[in-house]
Parts: sequence; C-alpha cells; structure tokens
Amino acid sequence: RIFVLGIGFFTLCFLMTSLGGQFSAKRLGDSPFTIRTEVMGALESRGVLRKMSDMLELLMKRMDILARLENSSDLHKGDDGHFPLDRFQPAAALMEKIQAIAQNVSDIAIKVDQILRNSLMNGKMMDSRRDQCEVPRDPRYPDCAGKVEWMRARWTSDPCYAFFGVDGTECSFLIYLSEVEWFCPPLPWRNQTAALPSPAPLPKGQAAFRSDLTHLLELVGTGKESLIFMKKRIRHLAQQWLRAARRLEQKLKGRQRDQKHILIHIGFLTEESGDVFSPRVLKGGPLGEMVQWADILAALFLLGHSLRVTVSLKELQSNLGVPPGRGNCPLTIPLPFDLIYTDYHGLQQMKQHMGLSFKKYSCRVRVIDTFGTEPAYNHEEYATLRGYRTNWGYWNLQPTQFMTMFPHTPDNSFMGFVSEELNRTEKQFIKSNKVSNMAVVYGKEASIWKGKEKFLAILNKYMEIHGTVYYETQRPPEVPAFVKNHGLLPQHEFQQLLRKAKLFIGFGFPYEGPAPLEAIANGCVFLQARFNPPHSSLNHEFFRGKPTSREASRAACGEVSSQHPYAEAFIGKPHVWTVDYNNSEEFEAAVKAIMSTQVDPYLPYEYTCEGMLERIHAYVQHQVGHFVLHQMPQGALGDEAGGDPEIQGRWEQGSSGEEVLETPMGAPKVPALHLFRLGWLSEGRHTCSETCQRRGLVCEPTFFRLLNTKDAFLQLSIACDSTEAEMNHLYPAVAEGARECYLQKEPLLFSCAGSNSKYRRLCPCRDYRKGQVALCRDCL
Repeated sequence: RIFVLGIGFFTLCFLMTSLGGQFSAKRLGDSPFTIRTEVMGALESRGVLRKMSDMLELLMKRMDILARLENSSDLHKGDDGHFPLDRFQPAAALMEKIQAIAQNVSDIAIKVDQILRNSLMNGKMMDSRRDQCEVPRDPRYPDCAGKVEWMRARWTSDPCYAFFGVDGTECSFLIYLSEVEWFCPPLPWRNQTAALPSPAPLPKGQAAFRSDLTHLLELVGTGKESLIFMKKRIRHLAQQWLRAARRLEQKLKGRQRDQKHILIHIGFLTEESGDVFSPRVLKGGPLGEMVQWADILAALFLLGHSLRVTVSLKELQSNLGVPPGRGNCPLTIPLPFDLIYTDYHGLQQMKQHMGLSFKKYSCRVRVIDTFGTEPAYNHEEYATLRGYRTNWGYWNLQPTQFMTMFPHTPDNSFMGFVSEELNRTEKQFIKSNKVSNMAVVYGKEASIWKGKEKFLAILNKYMEIHGTVYYETQRPPEVPAFVKNHGLLPQHEFQQLLRKAKLFIGFGFPYEGPAPLEAIANGCVFLQARFNPPHSSLNHEFFRGKPTSREASRAACGEVSSQHPYAEAFIGKPHVWTVDYNNSEEFEAAVKAIMSTQVDPYLPYEYTCEGMLERIHAYVQHQVGHFVLHQMPQGALGDEAGGDPEIQGRWEQGSSGEEVLETPMGAPKVPALHLFRLGWLSEGRHTCSETCQRRGLVCEPTFFRLLNTKDAFLQLSIACDSTEAEMNHLYPAVAEGARECYLQKEPLLFSCAGSNSKYRRLCPCRDYRKGQVALCRDCL
C-alpha cells in the first residue's frame, strides 16, 4: 500500500510539473513574434497528457488486482467472517482519487487539443500575414515606404530594433514603424492595445516655496570637485536665497503656481564630454558655468519644483527611458519631465540617445548657453545655405530656449546668475577699509598678461598690482616682478581680495564673465579696454565657430566696443570705465581719476537672488505660452493670412505722433501682448535691439508676427511697389532707397540681431521692469 501511495503521489507531482512548465511559456512581456514556439509547446503538452492518462489507467488496473488479492487473503484470516473494512477503506479512497485525477487529465487533454487546433489555425493566419504584409499606400504617411526600405537594409544596425520586436520580416517592420515610430499607418489586424504603454500623466501639483536647501544638496550629489564647488556656493548664499524667496512669495500674494517635474543634466561635467573643469575648480579655475548652474539649481528648488540632477550619461539614459542600443529608437515611455535644463554637451547627448523622441520633446528643453545662439545660426537649412553653420548651432529650437549669462540679444532668454549682495553694515565696512592704491588684474591665465607691459608700467606708477595667475611650482608665471601674484585663489579668498582693492582691471579677455560684477558688488571700479574695431568671428579667433555674428564685445547701443558690454551699457560710470588702451594718455588719466573717485558697492537688481527668482519663475510658469505664440501659422496675427480679428492688433496714433500698435489681452502673455508699444523703422546698419534700446525699450521677437504684414508697412507710411516673402533673418524690412518691401517667410528666423546697410528693419519693442530687462513691467 505504501508503494502504491508513493506511485500515485509521484505521478501527481510529475503531472503538475509537466503541465506547469508547458503552460508558463507565454509571459506578459514576451515579444509578439513567439507564436510558433507556443504552438510547439502545445503539441508537447498534448503528448504529455496522453502519457499521463495511460499511466494512470495502468496504475488503476494494478491497484484493482492488489485490492482483490488483499480481500481474498482477509476472508481466510477473518475470525467471525467479518470483512476488515478499516483496512480496505484507504485503498478505496486512493482509488477514487486516482480515478478523479485520471478524469481531470482526460478533460485537460481534450481542452488542450481544442486550444492546439485554434492555435494552429491562428498561427497559420499569422504566418500568412507575416509572409504577405505589404507596405500600405496612404497619403497621410508619405514616408512609410522609404522607412520600410531603410529597415530592410539596416534593421540589424542597432539592437534597439530587436528590443522592440523587429525580426527581419516585413510585418515586424510595419508593426515597429506604426506602433513604436509613426511613419506607417496602424495595421488593421493588429491589436492596437499592444502598442507602447501610455502611463498616467505626471501628477499636477501646486508649487510651494521651500525654506530649507538641505534636500537640494543631497540631489546635487558627490564625487566631482565641480559638484563640491556648487554645493559650497549654495551653502554660502543660502540665507540670501531664503530671504529672497520669502520676499517673492509675499510679492506674488499666494498666486497659484504649477509644480514642474524638471530634469537638470549638466552635460559638460560628464566623462564623455571630458569634464575639463573639475580638476582645477577648487583651486580657482574657470568658474563661470558652475556659478550659473549652482544658482539655477537653487532658484528652481526654492520655487518649489520637483528636480532630478544628472552628471553622467548613464543617469541621463535611465531617467529618460532610453531603450538598449545605439540611440536610434524612440524612448520606451513618454518623457516623464515637463522641462529639461542642459547645455550644448547635454543637448548633443540627448539627440544621440533619444532617437525620434528628441524632436518630439525638444520644446521642453532649455539650453544654458553662455554666449547665445542667434536665429540665423539656429535654423539648420538657412544656416547651411547662407554660411551661418557652426559647430554649435543649427538645432531648430525656438531661439528663446537658449538661456544666456548676460542679456546679449532678446532673441534668447536671459538666465543670468547671482552675485553676493551686501547689507548696509558690510558695505560701510568695505568702504572704510578700501586700499585706494590697490589694483587686481582680471585674468587667471599667463597668456592674458602678454603684451600688456606698457599698461602695467603706467598702472604701477600709481597702484600696487595684484594677480591671481595660475602656475605650477616648478614654473612660475610670466608676469612682471612688481606684480604680487597670489596664484589661483578659492572663491572666498578671491572675494576678500576684491573687498580691499580699489580697482579691478581687465585686459580684454576673458569676455563677459561674472568676475566684473562681483568686483563692482564689492566696491571696486572696473576699468576695461575699448575695442576698435569690435571683436567678432570676422576678426577674432575666440569667436569663430560660436553661433553668433554679433560683434560680441559691442555695447548695447552699438556705439562702443568693450570686454564686458553689459557692464558698460547697463552699469557705466562711475562703476565702469571704458577707455582706449592704445592711448597711453587716456589710460593714465583714467587711472588717476579712478583713484580719487568714491563709489559704493553696487549690484544690478537682476543679478540678486530675488531678481533671478523673479526671472526663472516667469520663464517656468509662462514661457510655454510664449512658444505657442511662435508656433501659430504664419500671418495668423495679421491680414495676410486672414487672421482672427479678435487677436489682430490695431494701429493708432500715439500721443507723440508715433505709430502705436495695441493688441487685446486674449493672446499668451509673456511677454504680454497688450504691452506691445511701438513699431519702429531702424536706421541703416542698426539692429532691432539697438533701435529699441535707443528709445528706452527692448526688442521683443514674439511680436515680429504683428509687424510681418503689408498693413504694418502702410501704417509706418511706407509705400511698397512690391512685397515679397523670403527666408531672411533681417526681415520684415524695406530696401534702403527703394520701395521694395520684404516679409519673413520662416518664423524661426525672426531676429532682433543682425543688420545690413541695404535694409531698414521693422522692429517691435516693449517696455521692461526697472532692473529686470528680461521681463515687461506687468509680466511677473
């Protein structure tokens, strides 16, 4: 009996194991191209079930024989002729169980046989479809045939195609191109729910100002000296950031703000881009980019947004949902971020690894771009045709997606950074401890000092000269012996040096860095060189390859040229002096005048913590609407396209006789359309930025659409004998000395930058907040 029970138990276990193995072949995540394997598994399952049924029948027969023998033996042994029922009952129960199992096996075998027949029929239908798929001819998908042809030749070039189920058959190509990419129409016989999953949208919460930066320091991470520097800077300015956040919160008066999910990928810190800054950063090496990134992190965090910070390519791929392979396929999931802040290195990495998803989600990208990217360099086709193609341009983004360190051109968004703000006591202490004959030279590289011996000799007659030039112990820098060189200083020691000095002097390089603003904020006078002719990509190696043709050292109104145009145009005397270094008398006179000039520490509002918080708040909350306006059909705001009269501007005579364009408030509001003030006609060789600034206004590229109509020329009393629409970053414009008018054909080319003596440009202008040139007066 024990033997029989063991055989029965073994058979039951074997049956369950066999069936479990066969019916677990199909899993939820399997490829849609595994049907043949499943059918073969079903054939094997049916054979196993038949064997199990035969074994159970044989077992039942043998148990029946054993039961009879046992009954016969018991009859002879019984004392009173009674049957030993207590001994027979277990065997009978076992027989009943085995019979039930046998019946279940028989029923399962019948069901498997039915499933197998259905699977074979479906398999034949699928095989037929797989073998007979034809490329659909649908005018809505004109690229389908070409993409299928490409897949035939190149589907093995990237493992990501196999990841999405491509196996070399025509149907797998069409399934991929219709369900993963979007070049072919959906196949009618496909279950459309099998396409890529659509996760729930990002939770929409309300942003609340934060009062503690501890979690941000954890988000920044460790392991790189650059990150250590940024964390030290955030800690150092923490109290100023927190006070500024409280002031802005009071200013907004409880206004509802959407919380954004933001990815911050600092591409230049990744190993793939070289991470050239980290080794020297704690010694005082190039800090401008890291100063800006630290301030961006602090501002976004305090505004209450959800942040993710990455400084490696692997982290970027993981956060974006990049499929395995070489980056040719789209993301596996919809992008889980509302915004992505990165730099040119990160932008290139994203394009390389996001496939077609890069174009789909590019509107969410914000590029931290030190020198700016003008529209003529941003538009790929135009840049290629007109010779504006460079190493860093041609991304076809909205120009306002590029965010600069200084307000070079309104075509880009002015992001900026923060300089330390002093309280009244600190300012008074600095003024009383200034050394009137102490000068600090702006320049950490020895090459900056070469050829400057003449200026240094004049300066040395009046002042003690200090430098912060990098050098290795075995090779001192090539600077004059009378210069007291401190070597590269940590940031806090450099600040202490500036607080003692009277003069901070630049020798023409580096261009447009943060140090002059820090010096002015610490009570220094900044003396810089005037360039004639202005430095640009046409005459200076430094600017070659950068996506801008502006005379990058050109001051705001285009009248002078200098090392730091923002300091010259927006601050000026007595804090900023710009002189011709080729004129020794002018240079010496400036030095003597500066020694007798008393200045207070000064910091423009837009470079304070509160100013930067205001600016980033406005960008994050409203800039999407700004892009929506850019994406409206050409002429949608004017009579050329028969635009909606509710959002068309109307011309009226201003109080001073100028033509004023007023618009209703229904359109997107950053910059607010109702604050559009003047449509001006530029003078020859003046950019629209210069044209507006000469009138105390700012060029607003968003409003070019309002001027890009025939009616705009008429309202400015320009009679056009002909009007043509072309791609040109100087249009809309009128030919100088002729009556030929030109409209802009490509909205991405609307530009406040650029000029030509052949044209007078139509320039849209707006007002701005005092000390906050990036925002109009009512745009907070």
